[in-house]
Amino acid sequence: MKTSTIVLLVILIILIIAVVVLYFLGKKAQKRQAEQQEQIDAAKQTVSMLIIDKKRLKMKESGLPQAVIAQTPRIMRFSKLPIVKAKVGPQILSLVCDEKIFDIVPVKKEVKATVSGIYITDVKGLHGKPIIAEQKKKGLFKRAMEQAQSKAGAKPLK
Repeated sequence: MKTSTIVLLVILIILIIAVVVLYFLGKKAQKRQAEQQEQIDAAKQTVSMLIIDKKRLKMKESGLPQAVIAQTPRIMRFSKLPIVKAKVGPQILSLVCDEKIFDIVPVKKEVKATVSGIYITDVKGLHGKPIIAEQKKKGLFKRAMEQAQSKAGAKPLK
């Protein structure tokens, strides 16, 4: 056999092994996420709160309890989390917000939030009305791209 054929076979075998390993790791992570979601759903409560501030902060700067910081993996300590400072009753708390709803959380408004521990999973207006996020202005490039796509008859990108 030629050496190039042997090299290609070795690369192919390594790629197949990598795909199989990633498949099983993905299944394991998916099961773990489903279990965590069940725990979050079991402990959720609806609380009325006044949102003071929201930012993406590193875990050390977030103002979360030291016990929470100690339990997180080392890699997560350096990543930025969506943190919401809120007044719940007489207390001012730092809470971690779900990434999906962080953009629609209104600042300096009173809301009803679904909270599980220190994790905000859902936010509604004070009278149960859903909050509509403000649409950001589109940049020059994005508008030009949409115009070109509409002229060409293509579906717009999201």
